[in-house]
Amino acid sequence: MAGRLEGKVALVSGAARGQGRSHAVRLAQEGADVIAFDVCRQLGTVHYPMATPEDLAETVRQVEELDRRIVAREADVRDSAAVQAVVDEGVGELGRLDIVLGNAGIAGFSANTWSLTDEEWDEMIGVNLTGVFKTVRAAVPAMIEAGNGGSIVLTSSTAGIKGMARTSHYVAAKHGVVGLARALGNELAPHSIRVNTVHPTGVDTPMINNDYIGSVLADDPDFGANLSNALPVEMVEAVDISNAVVWLCSDEARYVTGVALPVDAGFLQK
Repeated sequence: MAGRLEGKVALVSGAARGQGRSHAVRLAQEGADVIAFDVCRQLGTVHYPMATPEDLAETVRQVEELDRRIVAREADVRDSAAVQAVVDEGVGELGRLDIVLGNAGIAGFSANTWSLTDEEWDEMIGVNLTGVFKTVRAAVPAMIEAGNGGSIVLTSSTAGIKGMARTSHYVAAKHGVVGLARALGNELAPHSIRVNTVHPTGVDTPMINNDYIGSVLADDPDFGANLSNALPVEMVEAVDISNAVVWLCSDEARYVTGVALPVDAGFLQK
């Protein structure tokens, strides 16, 4: 059912690769133009390679190959001025804003909660929760002013529903995203702007499929075993999350708001 988002404009954070790129491309396949941004540099507490400017350029290429427009910039979700500049430039060029995907995020582990450093805690919360807030704060006024309603989808995690050992900073941030979405859903309902969260299990992207994550799971097999899915699949694909996002942003979900939607291969059922 191509064209479900024809004429819409979507803002996607963390769009250089992984789920963010997949979301940008899937929305473009459904007719949306895209405002995309990503930090495109290494952060101090992240132990796997992060996205690069070349990755963001590849997202641009894939969207433009679908004959859709895209405004893509490098920006840190923690930088309010930078995020606002991306939104303002994108809306100025593309003319409107209908969809916001607060997707940018990082992952990390620790031996336990009390061994986390201030830097690890602050960067995780800064990117995965505060960055989502700053993305939404920059975008919502343009959506309200346009008067077209819209859809906001924030990327949480199965860790936003279930407590998981060795990653309490990530769990806290992803639970916080759910609370943010629920409050926003009530505030924005009078404007016909819907707010939902998606909760993936492990997704086969560079954030998960890397040597650092692999070494953590190899060194602690019991912990790794606790991360298995009910369905016989080790990880889902980014497009599986994107398909759920497309539905939440389409008119097919026009009365769906305040929902925490797992795309988790049954992980939460175990």
